[in-house]
Amino acid sequence: MEQKLLLITPPFTQLNTPYPATAYLKGFLNTKNVSSFQLDLGIEVILELFSKKGLTRLFQQIDDQSIELSENSQRILDLQHDYLLTIDAVMLFLQGKNPALAHAICQDQFLPEASRFDQLDELDWAFGVMGNQDKAKHLATLYLEDLSDLIVDAIDPHFGFSRYAERLGRAASSFDELYESLQLEHTYIDDISLRILNQHIQQHQPTLVAFSVPFPGNLYAAFRAAQFIKKQFPSIRVAMGGGYPNTELRSLSDVRVFEFFDFITLDDGEAPIENLIEYLDGKRNQEALKHLCKTQQSSCIHQRI
Repeated sequence: MEQKLLLITPPFTQLNTPYPATAYLKGFLNTKNVSSFQLDLGIEVILELFSKKGLTRLFQQIDDQSIELSENSQRILDLQHDYLLTIDAVMLFLQGKNPALAHAICQDQFLPEASRFDQLDELDWAFGVMGNQDKAKHLATLYLEDLSDLIVDAIDPHFGFSRYAERLGRAASSFDELYESLQLEHTYIDDISLRILNQHIQQHQPTLVAFSVPFPGNLYAAFRAAQFIKKQFPSIRVAMGGGYPNTELRSLSDVRVFEFFDFITLDDGEAPIENLIEYLDGKRNQEALKHLCKTQQSSCIHQRI
C-alpha cells in the first residue's frame, strides 16, 4: 500500500521561529513522490486557545471549576471582557497581519494589564520614539504571558509558550513519571491539541504519522498524541524522530515506549524516513532497516549505517 505521511511538530516550540524539520522532510518526500502533509500542532493549538472563541471557553472552564485563584488570576478574570474584545486583533498583529495596531497597543488603556505589566518604567527608554512596532510586540507578549499565568494557575500547571510538561521530558533516566502522567485524564490543553490532531487525521487519512520531537518540552505532547492515535486509529503506524530521541533515546531499554510508537528514527531525518517508507511498502526487509530503533522480542534494536 502506498504510504501517506502526516509530519507533526508537537506542542510547543518557539512561536516566532517555527521548527523547520517537518517542512524540510515534506520537501524531501516531494522529490520522492511520497504523499505527505506537515503541521506545527503547537502553533495551531495556540491560535485556537488565544482567540475570542478560545478565551470564552477558557474563562467558562475556570468559572465552572469554582477554585481559589491567585490575586493576579482573579484580576485577569475581572478583565475578561477586555481580553475578549482585544485578543483577535492582538493575535493578528503578532502574525504580521495588522501592523497598524501597533500605535493603539502602545497607548495606555488599550490592552488589559495584569502582573506582567508591573515593570514598564524603562520602556520608552528601551524602544525610543521610533520603536512602536517593537514596543507593541513587547506589550502584546506581556499581555499573552498574563493569560499564560492564568492558565498555569487555574487550568494546567505544565503550560508554557515554548514548552509543555518539560520537566517530564527532562527526567530521561526513567520513563516512570511520564508514563504515569499519560495514564491520567486529558488536560484542557490536551483536549484542544487532540481535537485539532483528529481533524487533520480525518482530513488527510495518513498511513504513517511521524512526530519530530526537538526538545524535552515537546515530548509529553508527542506521547499523548501517539497514545490518542493508537486508541482511535489503530491501523496507523506512528514514528518519532528529532533532536530529543537522537540525544536521549539512543540506548532505549524501556519497552513501554512502544505502546505509543512503532518506530523511533535516529540520526539524519531523510534517510531513516525513506528507509521506513520502503519497509512499510514491502521494499526493504526488517534486517535492512537503518537509522531505526524498533521493538523485537521485547527489546530495542538499533541499526545504523
